[in-house]
Amino acid sequence: MKKILFLFGTRPEAIKMAPLIRLFSQTSQFTVRVGITAQHREMLDQVLDFFEITTDYDLNVMVPNQTLHGLTATLIARITEDILLKEKFDLVFVQGDTTTVLAASLAAFYQKIQIAHIEAGLRSHDMHSPFPEEMNRALTTKLASFHFCPTEHAKQNLLQEGVTKNIYVTGNTVIDALLLGIKKVDTTALLKDFSTIDFSKKIILVTCHRRENFGAPFAAICKALVAIADKYKDSVEILYPVHPNPNVKAAAHELLVRDNIKLLKPLGYNELIWMMDKSSFILTDSGGIQEEAPSLGKPILVMREVTERTEGVAAGTAILVGADTEKIINEASALLDDANHYNSIAAATNPYGDGKASEKVVKVIKQHLLP
Repeated sequence: MKKILFLFGTRPEAIKMAPLIRLFSQTSQFTVRVGITAQHREMLDQVLDFFEITTDYDLNVMVPNQTLHGLTATLIARITEDILLKEKFDLVFVQGDTTTVLAASLAAFYQKIQIAHIEAGLRSHDMHSPFPEEMNRALTTKLASFHFCPTEHAKQNLLQEGVTKNIYVTGNTVIDALLLGIKKVDTTALLKDFSTIDFSKKIILVTCHRRENFGAPFAAICKALVAIADKYKDSVEILYPVHPNPNVKAAAHELLVRDNIKLLKPLGYNELIWMMDKSSFILTDSGGIQEEAPSLGKPILVMREVTERTEGVAAGTAILVGADTEKIINEASALLDDANHYNSIAAATNPYGDGKASEKVVKVIKQHLLP
């Protein structure tokens, strides 16, 4: 019997780990433990409840105005002392590029425990954008024993960096989670919960919370959203579930004052995927949504200067607009006004997977860990 630890801290990590936890838990040769650091406490708990994930370790590390230095040091110490020294693990799974991923990988490496990195090989090739995620994932690559890449392009990134062993292209587990989640959504209840939204209009869903968009970039994004709201005041509703980070929340409520801009509470995962499905298109700086939306046939305008998910841009499912006010307005207008343009993007094939990534990961780990 091999003992595996899944360790994560944010909602996106939990979503992408959920189908893996489900499959490994159903496999009799493995004992599964789940540990969370709770970088995103409330939003993380929503996903755990939705996917019915029981946690064995809850470090609950976040405190107000915590620095990256302090968070990283705390995570390494707490993961080691409160989890890794409590049980003997054969493998630790980490996902993506958060501070939890780097700290967990380093702590596991110090204990000589093998590390499996889900969503390996993503690169923007700019160490400061996104910050600190690009550094986190690059360093995690150096520490990991197994590299599960969502795309062939991600694999090529690793090969160019000199990684030669245990690289597997599986697709992204976020698609697995999306397909699982859609089946669990209670549409009737959600329509009642969001009865103030006029779904007869075209819905533009907005998510914006990344560190690089704080300050002036966020103000430029808000200026674009207000302009779009004014231009299409009779035909469009903009829905923005506002992230609780004070750098975002206060500015959003100050700058986004229009009747057809609805500032919503942070959405649960079930609410988010349902809202994505109801939308016309999505404006986002999120990585996960860039991967999910194409499976629902939704065009994406990516509000980042660079993206490590270049496959979507190449496949035509996403358009990079950054925090450029005019570019956001122009690209949104094109999607709203030009049906042919919209359909060409909506019909593009999702380059991030077919919903079977988790099965491929389980197969690889069985081959390596089981006698």
